[in-house]
Amino acid sequence: MTQRRAFHWPQPLEGQQARIWYGGDYNPDQWPEEVWDEDVRLMKKAGVNLVSVGIFSWARIEPKEDVYDFDWLDRIIDKLGKTGIAVDLASATASPPMWLTQAHPEVLWKDYRGDVCQPGARQHWRPTSPIFREYALKLCRAMAEHYKDNPYVVAWHVSNEYGCHNRFDYSEDAERAFQQWCKARYGTIDAVNDAWGTAFWAQHMNDFSEIVPPRFIGDGNFMNPGKLLDFKRFSSDALKAFYIAERDTLAEITPGRPLTTNFMVSSGNTTVDYDDWGNEVDFVSNDHYFTPGEAHLDELAFSASLVDGIARKDPWFLMEHSTSAVNWRPINYRKEPGQLVRDSLAHVAMGADAVCYFQWRQSKAGAEKFHSAMVPHAGEDSQTFRDVCELGADLNTLADNGLLGTRLAKSRVAVVYDYESEWASEHTATPTQQVHHIDEPLQWFRALADNGVTADVVPVSSNWDEYEVAVLPSVYILSEETTRRVRDYVANGGKLIVTYYTGLSDEKDHIWLGGYPGSIRDVVGVRIEEFAPLGTDWPGTPDHLDLSNGAVAHDFADVITSVGKNATVLASFQDDPWTGMDGRPAIVGNTYGEGRSVYVGARLGRDGIAKSLPAVFASLGVEAADASDPKLLRVERKDEATGIKFTFLFNRTHEPVETSEEGEPIVTSLAKADGGKLTIGPNGVVVVKR
Repeated sequence: MTQRRAFHWPQPLEGQQARIWYGGDYNPDQWPEEVWDEDVRLMKKAGVNLVSVGIFSWARIEPKEDVYDFDWLDRIIDKLGKTGIAVDLASATASPPMWLTQAHPEVLWKDYRGDVCQPGARQHWRPTSPIFREYALKLCRAMAEHYKDNPYVVAWHVSNEYGCHNRFDYSEDAERAFQQWCKARYGTIDAVNDAWGTAFWAQHMNDFSEIVPPRFIGDGNFMNPGKLLDFKRFSSDALKAFYIAERDTLAEITPGRPLTTNFMVSSGNTTVDYDDWGNEVDFVSNDHYFTPGEAHLDELAFSASLVDGIARKDPWFLMEHSTSAVNWRPINYRKEPGQLVRDSLAHVAMGADAVCYFQWRQSKAGAEKFHSAMVPHAGEDSQTFRDVCELGADLNTLADNGLLGTRLAKSRVAVVYDYESEWASEHTATPTQQVHHIDEPLQWFRALADNGVTADVVPVSSNWDEYEVAVLPSVYILSEETTRRVRDYVANGGKLIVTYYTGLSDEKDHIWLGGYPGSIRDVVGVRIEEFAPLGTDWPGTPDHLDLSNGAVAHDFADVITSVGKNATVLASFQDDPWTGMDGRPAIVGNTYGEGRSVYVGARLGRDGIAKSLPAVFASLGVEAADASDPKLLRVERKDEATGIKFTFLFNRTHEPVETSEEGEPIVTSLAKADGGKLTIGPNGVVVVKR
């Protein structure tokens, strides 16, 4: 087990009180200096107290090799600090300057066909390049030496969004590093052969030198799944090793100053194993960008809850999100009125003690010029900036009322999320390409919310087995250790919900034999002999299955051939007899040891899960709802020592919702408080203290 770094939060500037950190990425080098004073004035007006500086400034800081220009950076940091605005200073290593890549083109990463990623955007470097590491660490040392005594720098922002563009590198450097990684993980080449199942297709290797990255093998062919899974693990570790090298270089020169790097946790992003990375930062930071449409709030809350799980309920830092539209989707939808404030407060509700945006001032040139910002192209006289000021006031109100020191209250239900299960289920030779682990946890989070339960989203290696109810949603990989935890959890009285596509393979992506889900069949009381994928790609194939409880299965169903002696069928499939699915179990309750389980043998989607949950909870013997109105997302932060509680109520609909909540409403956005009655409009939020 990796030792987790001690939690270390950025402290306020001398003479200031601790507040919720508020600000964003600031790029003064994109603007003439006469704009800087205007920036500082507007920051103070908005309540900004921290900005991240220098993230993509390597070419400005080191315009030529070993020639450093800190004067401009010194001036802006001094200007900010003397006005009471702290600096989260970047290592500036995210993208190398042109002089470096021209002198050393061998630092550029290669794709799986061997094509070189040319400079012209960002992150065009190899994580395993010893040459690039040398230059990057030299810059880190220069930055740390120059700013080690600067009183206005409160944290290090190490690089930026590792792996956003250079997650996979197939270069010669990567090949050598992958061989060494395999040697460290497995010890012998025979162990690698076993893990990768190389007896199949004559892939046996005699030496570590025969290991190559999963490069292009021809259109329509299938990569060895064990190799591919390990390459994803290796790629996460290679980027992490580079981060650790930067972190340790900065920490050696500036001991005591906290360090972080911005993750990209969302319901759909598994670039690296962020839970593993959470062990290596002094405080967890995240960049999150909203999902347009009806899932907007729920997906945000799901992702923020997962960040809180990665942070193990320590405060975390929202390093980037957007005031409105982003620039990188085919259609870049704006935020609706109220969502700027609501989204930020949703992150705070889920444990963030810092709210920052990309970026402070909207760029007038470059690839991100249409990305929204705190100060938009329209300037100070804009609804966006007025909302930014409103949010700053709301955050100060929360801090004045004692929010700092509270933590996200633990839910009674945990939804488990697993990066490696997603990586394994992404392989191109699976029962159906329509099913991956990543699709299911959000649907369970939303369906639980529809039943009045705001679940905690937690990584598989965290303490999910300390919750009253745990959900394993398509957790494809169950290692021997996770299998043991599952068995012990239920045997000792836990209440477990398991879905289709869970526990098919072990950590090597070797199938658990004997019928699915192999290692926990007796725990969930079912035995599955094969799968029944559903689709529309061939005429006459089934595209759905009805359930006896009114739910409808799409994409995937299990062929449950038998149930255990202690099992109870809660719902069955209904179909034409000739299909072989009519009457087969679809949802099965079971007792095991002192606990209970429910197995859901099909993809039911949010609506089908929500429809099924009352019977599922009844079978588990637990209460069905925490909140009275599922149209509201109810989140609570509390201080265990003082008993102070803050209840956040978010409207999940586009219609006004009336409710009541004991306590004092201290923040109301698009909402009204009239005595004990609360009316929360679309995109509205109320925060109640008691």
